[in-house]
Amino acid sequence: MFPHMMGGWWHAHRRSCGEGFPGGHGRGFGMHGGGGHHGHGDDGGPFGVRRPLRYLAHHLGLDEQQTAELARVLDELKTERAQVTVDERRAVSAFADALAADALDAAKLGEAASSRVRSAERLRDAVVTALGRIHALLDAEQRKQLAFLVRTGAVQF
Repeated sequence: MFPHMMGGWWHAHRRSCGEGFPGGHGRGFGMHGGGGHHGHGDDGGPFGVRRPLRYLAHHLGLDEQQTAELARVLDELKTERAQVTVDERRAVSAFADALAADALDAAKLGEAASSRVRSAERLRDAVVTALGRIHALLDAEQRKQLAFLVRTGAVQF
């Protein structure tokens, strides 16, 4: 890489890691993928546990017990998101197998599409459960602050 290109590369690299953005948590909690896996030692996966946890603990003023419970909630949500990713790969593979066959098997296509729907429903239920647990964990002022962070897009579920 030429020296004059380094500045643009560095900014693009930081942007892709979520550095320099509100919360510094990559692309948030949402199903956007990526964020935080560029050699920074962040064991975050698609929505990260460490960075969002630190960000939320700081911004919400969480005590040690609240932080530990929030870590459990976020970890469970991360696990469910990882399973959805695996299910998505299986569905795409099933679509490809059906298309590669000499005769199109509509039943296989329908089952692959249905598995996508089931995965999305499981993730929806996991997010709703996680939000319920987080709501119960926080006091009124912390809930208002979290709602503000969600409204402004600083935190995504």
